[in-house]
This record gives sequence, structure tokens and C-alpha cells, in this order.
Amino acid sequence: MTETSAAPHNPLTHFDAQGQAHMVDVSAKANTHRVAVAVGHIGMEPATLALIQSGSAKKGDVLGIARIAGIQGAKKTSDLIPLCHPIALTRVAVEFEVNAPSNTVLCRATAECTGQTGVEMEALTACSVALLTIYDMCKAVDRGMTISGVRLMEKRGGKSGHFVAAGGAGL
Repeated sequence: MTETSAAPHNPLTHFDAQGQAHMVDVSAKANTHRVAVAVGHIGMEPATLALIQSGSAKKGDVLGIARIAGIQGAKKTSDLIPLCHPIALTRVAVEFEVNAPSNTVLCRATAECTGQTGVEMEALTACSVALLTIYDMCKAVDRGMTISGVRLMEKRGGKSGHFVAAGGAGL
């Protein structure tokens, strides 16, 4: 007789007991208000930042278009990330802070919903897409731009509670 033991609990929720990828079942979770904030930044040449600030880039209002792209990205997250649930977002905000001394633009994306699963991926996607849009709109003058530091800064709601990254700012 062969003895079998139960598979150990896998902390990676997108894998079942047999190690197969699956979409997490959230049907038993309560609907709660959920908020996530992600940040990232893009560094560039001083002349590129000046173009962005002046609004004279060939393709138009770089930050305005990047804001819309970030919002659209949040709405399309489940189309891009295979195991994400489609979420009825109640709010997405994308904000930028220009830091002239370091020639960077900081992006802060906030996603909210009332639902059974969190909006961390939506906030991260919004931030990433917004930064990629800045790159796309300015690449004709600066292909050396660098996108970095994209990370979750804060999340609230759900059974795992409130998370604030080290050095994170409040919601």
C-alpha cells in the first residue's frame, strides 16, 4: 500500500493543489470598498522634460494623453493579465508630478472598486501604461528615457487589510 500525503498549502493563490494555473475563486468573498495606489517614474533628458512642460511636443499634451491612457489601461487589465478578474472600477485617477532637478516625471495611479477582489493590478497597470505613453510620445527626441520604480504603494480593503509600502504615502 502506498501512502500519499496532501499537497502542502501553496501561498501562490493562482496555482491549484496540483500546481496548475487557475483563476482564483472569489465567490465567497464579501463585497468591500477596495483602493490601491501605484507609483513609478520616468527619467529623461532636460530638453525632453522642457518639451513636456511647455506642451509643445509634436504629438500634443503628453501628460494629458498619458493620463487618459493610464485610465484606459486600468480598465483593460483583465485583458492583459491572464488570471485577473474583470473588475467594475468605480474610480481611476492618474496624477503626475514633474521633478525638474532630477529630470523625472512621477506617476501616481489610484484605482477603486466595491467588489470581491482587489485593484492592485489595475493601479499598477494604469501607472505602467501612463509611463509607457510618455515614452511613446517623446521617443522621437529621447530614446534613452528610463521607466523605473513601478510598485504598489498602498492598498486598502479585503480580508488582507491595509498595506503601506515602506516609504509610502497615505491614500
